[in-house]
Amino acid sequence: MSAFESLFNDGAAYERLMGRWSKLVGQEFLDWIAPAENLSWLDVGCGNGAFTEEIIARCAPAKVAAVDPSEGQLSYARIRAGAKLAEFRVADAQSLPFEDRSFDVAAMALVISFVSDPAKAAAEMARVARPGATVATYMWDFSVGGAPVEPIYRALRAIGIEPPRPPHHAVATPDGLRGLWTKAGLQAVEARHFRIDAVFDSVDDYWQSNSAPSGPQGMLISRMPPDQRSRMHDAVRAQLSPGADGRVSVPAVAAAVKGRVPQ
Repeated sequence: MSAFESLFNDGAAYERLMGRWSKLVGQEFLDWIAPAENLSWLDVGCGNGAFTEEIIARCAPAKVAAVDPSEGQLSYARIRAGAKLAEFRVADAQSLPFEDRSFDVAAMALVISFVSDPAKAAAEMARVARPGATVATYMWDFSVGGAPVEPIYRALRAIGIEPPRPPHHAVATPDGLRGLWTKAGLQAVEARHFRIDAVFDSVDDYWQSNSAPSGPQGMLISRMPPDQRSRMHDAVRAQLSPGADGRVSVPAVAAAVKGRVPQ
């Protein structure tokens, strides 16, 4: 587990921070990869099961194995009403505990930039997928300010702090992901962007969601002294423009890639 992966240990906090947006992007992503029904799925870095639940709801899989390095996240995933089909277990994306050619689809949601070695994780996903299987991932494109936490990043810079982005944020572009998938030996590789609007009930809802102690920016904010945290709150508020109903919409952009295991 990398130092960054260890920051995502609270399933409930992650749900408010990012789980709902993982589901929203995941819906479009799953429509794009367009899998058949009754397949065997692997969800790598499943976190609190937000994306796992979407796999089950939208793709009618025969079975789903879901792995994550955090038992805290998995504890939350196991109580999701829509994830009962899945078998959850602790495992590292870079050393998957499965035999070669075990799955019809191997997918990863909002993880690839956080693993220590993205190329190794891609190769592991390809290894455990059967010939002809789909291997796919999506991740916020930080190069275009695509993460829903981008206003937090801008606010951090405004008070003189460099945001703690994932260690391999630069790989999360269509070209970067395409290169990883090609290097892993996958064929018919396609990459693209997905765009969503992350909508919050209010500025305070945005602040509370993104300053909770989950993920690198949340942990950083939670450790700030009160005066600095107050300045940070003001800087975040200055980044956001509520609508007439008080709600805040933050545009987000995810890069995605899919490929097939050679026959």
